[in-house]
Amino acid sequence: MTSTVVYNGDLRTTCTHLRSGSAFETDAPLDNNGKGERFSPTDLMSTSLATCMVTVMGIKARTMGFDLNEIKVDVLKIMKADPRRVGEIELTFHIPDTLKNIDEKTKAILKHTGDTCPVMKSIHPDIEVRVDWGAWS
Repeated sequence: MTSTVVYNGDLRTTCTHLRSGSAFETDAPLDNNGKGERFSPTDLMSTSLATCMVTVMGIKARTMGFDLNEIKVDVLKIMKADPRRVGEIELTFHIPDTLKNIDEKTKAILKHTGDTCPVMKSIHPDIEVRVDWGAWS
């Protein structure tokens, strides 16, 4: 088993990673009867794409002899109606100065690694994903 989710009432849950005991709470979003005071389930889905991309890119960079410390990714989730679902995810990468001048081949390898991460491969094709690579575009 990977995790447990406990419904706490008031549209909130507590999610616990079983191996580490690490936990976080979720809340329904403001536009769906919640207070919007925590990540919503669809926020987590969208954010997990960014975390997966930078994680596998970090693994690849490590095998190439450097690290990706300080890369930042802004995540924008856009909901659709009928049925209510995530319709679009926009990711904007902010590349630190220390990584802006890496060679084009290395950039291409890292971008391909991110674009083929497990979460990206798991996203339904009806969800439009746009990635702005910032300084690596």
